[in-house]
Amino acid sequence: MVRECIRAAFAAPGCACYALREPLAGGPVQKSLDNLIALLDLEELEVNIFRGHCTEGWQRVFGGQVLGQALVAAGRTVDEGVAHSFHAYFLRPGDSTIPILYDVDRTRDGRTFTTRRVTAIQHGHAIFHLEASFQRAEAGPEHQDPMPDVPDPDSLPSWGERMEPLASQPELVKRLAAQAPDRLKHWLATDRPIDIRHVTEFDPIAPEKLPARLQVWLRADGQLPDSTLLHQCVVAFASDMTLLDAAALPHGIAWADGKHMVASLDHAIWFHRAFRADEWLLYDQQSPSAGGARGFSTGRLFDRDGRLVVSVVQEGLIRPIAKRR
Repeated sequence: MVRECIRAAFAAPGCACYALREPLAGGPVQKSLDNLIALLDLEELEVNIFRGHCTEGWQRVFGGQVLGQALVAAGRTVDEGVAHSFHAYFLRPGDSTIPILYDVDRTRDGRTFTTRRVTAIQHGHAIFHLEASFQRAEAGPEHQDPMPDVPDPDSLPSWGERMEPLASQPELVKRLAAQAPDRLKHWLATDRPIDIRHVTEFDPIAPEKLPARLQVWLRADGQLPDSTLLHQCVVAFASDMTLLDAAALPHGIAWADGKHMVASLDHAIWFHRAFRADEWLLYDQQSPSAGGARGFSTGRLFDRDGRLVVSVVQEGLIRPIAKRR
């Protein structure tokens, strides 16, 4: 009931939302995740040149999509080794109405490390750069930070359960829908390929001021094929979904409130150990600093066994929008 209520009230005109996903006999339906997998399956146009399509309904391309697609493009040109890190810059807003071209520069093929530089292009301009490094498997010393003590993900509410109270308040839903920007309408009405369970509770529509730390459990909402590169790309996609929220929490900023311009500026990931993106990962995010209309956030992903598998760093734009006189 709650999903139909939110979908009917918040779906913006012309918004191409994914179909609702309901459990069927014989296994879970994972249409949203299958759409994400298809989104990451780039078309090879020429040697080192790939084309990726966009998710409709957003004015700008979601940064996590470009991260994932660019890593796919880089990985498609590497014969041996797996990605251990990448560093990326978002240069221009992406246009969600047209495809993105990914041009791969085979910078170096070494005996152990391989480096690739990827440029994402739209309308004849670079909108994004990524530098990725791949490594053949090697043994060496190991240590890591301990995993924070948090509730188990199965004890936390899903997105639908968090939104359930709205089902009994149709007038409130209509009022929020009338006031909400189109981006918020699309965000609320669209099914999600990533299942996120919040350890840190806050109201995403009207958040109160909280400490600059956000903890969530996340996983692909369905089953993924056994491809290391695909699992890395899905985590790259998911890593951009909540990280900037950690910088917004101390200021009570809702990213779709229309009062702030919010966008990713750069993004870096280190893959420390093997993992599956369709199994629960704890995303422990903190923001040590914000200033100059920029928020700086760090994230660590742990699997349920307490292994630190991924580290993330991001700086994002949080610019107050001046009122028109």
